[in-house]
Amino acid sequence: MSDLLTNLRTYIQELEPQIVAWRRHFHQHPELSFHEEKTPAKIADILRGLGMDEVRTGVGGRGVVATLRGGQPGRTVAIRADFDALPIQDQKDVPYKSTVPGVMHACGHDAHTSELLGLATILARHRDQIPGTIRFIFQHAEEELPGGAVAMVEDGAVDGVDAIFGVHLWSMFPVGKAWIGTGPIMANADDFIIDIKGKGGHGAIPQETVDAIVIGSQIVSNLQTIASRNVSPLDSVVVTVGTFNAGDNFNVIADTCRLTGTVRTFLPGVRDRAQERLIEIAKGAAAMLGGSAEVNYTRGYPAVINTEAEAAVAWEAAIETFGADSVERMEPMMGGEDFSYYLQKVPGAFLFVGAGNPEKGATWPHHHPRFDIDEKAMAYASELLGRTVLGYLEKHRS
Repeated sequence: MSDLLTNLRTYIQELEPQIVAWRRHFHQHPELSFHEEKTPAKIADILRGLGMDEVRTGVGGRGVVATLRGGQPGRTVAIRADFDALPIQDQKDVPYKSTVPGVMHACGHDAHTSELLGLATILARHRDQIPGTIRFIFQHAEEELPGGAVAMVEDGAVDGVDAIFGVHLWSMFPVGKAWIGTGPIMANADDFIIDIKGKGGHGAIPQETVDAIVIGSQIVSNLQTIASRNVSPLDSVVVTVGTFNAGDNFNVIADTCRLTGTVRTFLPGVRDRAQERLIEIAKGAAAMLGGSAEVNYTRGYPAVINTEAEAAVAWEAAIETFGADSVERMEPMMGGEDFSYYLQKVPGAFLFVGAGNPEKGATWPHHHPRFDIDEKAMAYASELLGRTVLGYLEKHRS
């Protein structure tokens, strides 16, 4: 396998134009979560053309899983990429702009898929050097609850897998660098809806009413005490109210109000406590002011928790790919990712590769209408994943 590792960068550079072409095709033809049809079909066609030992479609709904058995015995390692888009109008002025009104790849999933297809192409060509089996997981619906990962896991996507790895390109990090962490690196991501009922009336006669806006305001203020007074200052929690909707006219006291938001945590106990207190605060504040509140609390993706041994393998691979000065320890972030479901089943690591470059206009954050990446990041990500999985298989060679 030394020949494959030695020449991996060269092989990727030779294939880079194809990787970019795939990415631009997917970028021009995005599909929303749980509505992906042409994207998984194209992925499956490419994988079949590579001579994979097995290509499964419809995994967990719309996922694609391909298996490549190496020429030598060994463990089984999986690599995951996602391929769904977002309901956002593409506002970039580029030749590969989305052709689907109101839908675009605003998070880099088109690039994740393309870089993994590129790596799959190279590994298939050199399968005789691989000491083990590699499973390529192409996942639908990462962006929308309940997420595609949980269904793919239930449908056997990681059955028999010893470890799993994935990469997320990140436009807020500069291209040519990588970030790798151990333990919790992404948060439990929960959502809530609070529906408040009061008693409406004339704005000049407040004593005859129960003002739903006042109740909502009290709830918003009190929710901040979850972080300041209900959770240890050594632990992390974020409670964000994202929308506050009430009222129809300037001189009418609103009888209803709806709040929506998100709660982000890392530790299971903190997650439980935050949910409990949010419900108590909403109902208590409403009752104190003469109204009522109903809370719909939805638990989203669990925290992404990298295992130490697998993160160490990825760290070594990153140094080989980027150089020691361009690899940093990943600090936990409050974003959510359903890669967590794979890590609940098998050990592994989720890695971050920089994709930002002001000279190429790749400065906008994820989920922004002008989001884009420096496409050179895909070659870096392919190499990092390749060195990681090959390093893992070599380390555990039978």
